[in-house]
Amino acid sequence: MEQTLSLMLRTRANESPETIAQLARNRNGRFKSKTYSRLYEEVRNVAGGLLYLGCRRGDLAGIISDNRQEWLPADFGILSIGAADVPRGCDITSQELSYILGITGCEIVFAENQKQLQKILDLRQELPAIKIIITFDPVERDAEDAAAKLGIAVYYYHSLIALGQKYQVLHPGEVESEMEKGSSEEIATIIFTSGTTGEPKGVMLSQGNFLCQLPGFESILDARKGEIQLSVLPVWHVYEREMEYVSIYFTNGIAYSKPIAQVLEPDFKEIRPHWMASVPRVWEAIMERTYRNVRAKGPLQMKIFNLAVSLGILYTYFKDKTFGLLPNFHGRIRPLDSIIGFFPWILLLPVRGIAAVFIYRRVKRRLGGRFKSGLSGGGSLQARTDHFFNGLGIRLQEAYGLTETAPIVSVRQFRKSRRGTIGQVLLNTEAEIRDGDGKVLPPGRNGVIFVRGGQVMKGYYKKPELTAAVLSPNGWLNTGDIGMKTHDNELRITGRAKDTIVLRGGENVEPVPIEIKIRESEHILHCTVVGQDQKYLAALIVPVQEDLMSFAEENNIPIVDYELLLQQPEINELIAYDLAALVGPKTGFKPFERIFKFKLLAKPFEQGRELSAKGELLRHRIAVLYAREIHKLFRQS
Repeated sequence: MEQTLSLMLRTRANESPETIAQLARNRNGRFKSKTYSRLYEEVRNVAGGLLYLGCRRGDLAGIISDNRQEWLPADFGILSIGAADVPRGCDITSQELSYILGITGCEIVFAENQKQLQKILDLRQELPAIKIIITFDPVERDAEDAAAKLGIAVYYYHSLIALGQKYQVLHPGEVESEMEKGSSEEIATIIFTSGTTGEPKGVMLSQGNFLCQLPGFESILDARKGEIQLSVLPVWHVYEREMEYVSIYFTNGIAYSKPIAQVLEPDFKEIRPHWMASVPRVWEAIMERTYRNVRAKGPLQMKIFNLAVSLGILYTYFKDKTFGLLPNFHGRIRPLDSIIGFFPWILLLPVRGIAAVFIYRRVKRRLGGRFKSGLSGGGSLQARTDHFFNGLGIRLQEAYGLTETAPIVSVRQFRKSRRGTIGQVLLNTEAEIRDGDGKVLPPGRNGVIFVRGGQVMKGYYKKPELTAAVLSPNGWLNTGDIGMKTHDNELRITGRAKDTIVLRGGENVEPVPIEIKIRESEHILHCTVVGQDQKYLAALIVPVQEDLMSFAEENNIPIVDYELLLQQPEINELIAYDLAALVGPKTGFKPFERIFKFKLLAKPFEQGRELSAKGELLRHRIAVLYAREIHKLFRQS
C-alpha cells in the first residue's frame, strides 16, 4: 500500500490511464468523463500552481465549496505538496467561516463561486492572513477589484492550472519529488465539527488515517475496476471524502449527482452506477418515491407490490437464518437456526424468483439496472427501509463512524451483511464496550463504545484539553456512543452518550447552542431539542407560567386551567413566533437547525428528574419520561 493518497492516485493513473475517474455534467447538461491520466495531470497542475503561488509543505489551505469535480483534484493537489486542507460547504455561516479560517491562518483559500468569495471579503478584518482566493467558477471583474483593494489576489481555477503547467516547465520533476517526500503521518485535513459550546472543533486527520481503511473494503464492497460510484453527499464531510478515496483505491469512476429526487432518478438511469454511499434519508426518499410510482398505477398494482415486498422480506429473513446471517448478541445456536430456516427458505425460493422477474426487476431498472449495493451512514437506518431494499435484492450496508475516525469504524460486509447491526468492526481496528467504571463488557451488554485503530484522529486542532478528554495516551477513543457487540465482532448503536443529534439527512446538530438561544425568549423557562434519526428538529418547551397567564388576560384568552391554556392557538402562535425569530438564518443558524414542531409542557423541569444537580438537562431521562410526547412530534415523519 502506498504511503500517501497522492501516490495511490499516481499508481492508478499509471496502471489504468484510460479508465474513467470522474463523470460530471457540463454546461449543456450532459455527463462528461475524465480519465485517470487526465485527473492525475490536473492534480499535478494544481500542485504546481500552488507551489507557484508560494504554498509549501505544512501549510493549510481552505476549501469552501460543495461537491463538484474540481474538489477532488484541488484536494489531491494540496496533499501532493505536503500541505493540508481545511474544508467546509457553501452553507457555512459567517461566524463559522471567520472562526475556521481564522484559527487555522489559511493564506490560500479555494472558494466555489462569487458568493463564497464575497463572504470571505466581508470578513477581511477577521481574516488578515488570507492572501489568495482561487474560485472554481468565474467571478465578475468588480469582485476581483474589490478583493485587490483589500490586498487579496483572486485567481480562477483554470488560471491556477495554467500557472501549474508553467511551473512544471520551469521546475521539471519538482511536483513528483514533493509527492515522494510525503508520509502517512502528515496531516491531510482539518475538518471542523460543531462543539457543545457552539465553538467548532478541528479534527486533525492524517494521510494514514484515510489509507489504513482502504484494504478492509475488499471484503466490504464487491467493487471492481471500472465500476461507477454515484456521489451525492457533501465531499467536505469525511464520509463522502473517504468513499471517493475508496473509489480510487478500486479504480472506480465517481459520477457527481445531488440527493434530490428530480436529479437523482434521471442520473441513476443515465449513469447506471454500481454503488452509492449516502445517508438514511436518501434511501428513504428512494423507497417513498418507489411506493408513490406504484400507487399511481392503481390499488391492484399496489397490493401486488406490497405482497411481493413482504415475500421478499420473509425470504431474506429465512435465508439469513439458514446461512447464519442473523446478529448473534446472546449466543445463537447456528446449526439450529439453519435447520429452522432451511425449509421455509426453500419453499419461498420459487415464489421469490417469480417476484424478482416481474416486480423487483422494475425497481432495479429505475436504479440503472447495474446497482449492486449501497452504503448507509451518518445516522440510523430505519428497519423498514433496510428490509425494503434487501427484500428486493438490493443490498444496503449500514456503516458507523465519526469524523474523529476518518470516519469508518464498522460496516456490514457485502457477503456477510447482518441486518440489525452496523456491521463488523473494520480490519485492524479494535472496539470495546465499557461500563461507567471502564470495565470491558461481553457481547450483548450495553455500554460506551471505545475504538482504537489506524483511523483514529491525531487530535483536535489547538485544543489539547479536548483531545485528552476523549483520546487516551494508548490510543483509545471514547466515541460517546452507547452500543453493544455481537459474538461476531459486530456493533449495534443503542443510544448516544454525547449530546450531538444526527438527523436522517446526516446533518449533525448540537442542541445546546439552539437551546441557549431559545431560552432568550421571555416566555420560555426550559427547553430541550430532540430529533435523533428524524427528518427535522423539534422541542419540548416549559413556558414561564406567570407570563403566559398575564398574556392571556391581556388578550382576552379564556383561562379554564393552565394545561388547557397551553393548547390555545394564540399561545402556541406566540411561542412559534419566538422560535422563528430566535433560531434562523438571521441569528446564524442553518435551515436544518430550525425547530419545526414543539410541545408545551405544564410542569417545570426538576432537579433529580429532568435536571442534574448542576441544572443540566438529563437528556436520556427526558427521552424516557416524555417518550409519548416526543413520538407525537415525529409521528408523521
